[in-house]
Amino acid sequence: MKHPGKHLILVGLLATFALGAGAQAPTQAPAPPAARAAAQEHHGRFDPARLQERMARRQALLKQKLQITPAQEAAWTAYAAAMTPPAGFTRPERGDFERLTTPERIDRMRTLRATRAAEMDRRGEATKTFYAALSSEQKKLFDDMSLRRGHGHGRHHGGFGPRAG
Repeated sequence: MKHPGKHLILVGLLATFALGAGAQAPTQAPAPPAARAAAQEHHGRFDPARLQERMARRQALLKQKLQITPAQEAAWTAYAAAMTPPAGFTRPERGDFERLTTPERIDRMRTLRATRAAEMDRRGEATKTFYAALSSEQKKLFDDMSLRRGHGHGRHHGGFGPRAG
């Protein structure tokens, strides 16, 4: 006489081992300390110098693509200056918020939101003024470039121009 219970127990044990083996993720070697430090620095901290460098490259590319004429140079200079963050621009540190009470954090976030809105308004008006100084062809190019920039169709985080293949 066969024992059906033994068979079920054996199948159950085999299934358990098979699931356990399949669920294990392959282990990866830890990143070298220098790579970890670089990744943390790149992703974890705001670097105003890197921002300025990136903005300068984008502005130079935009100016080149638009083929700014000498007559448009003053409008370009005003536009480029308006797009540059204010001198004392810094991002709030996460630790700063952790030390605040909830009502203080709410007030701080409201202040930051109002500051950002005012900055966006200032930049928007500067863009409209610059746009008015462009030729029809330049306006079409600017429209195309600014649309792509805002939706991540550029080379890196929505940079100007078509994607590099």
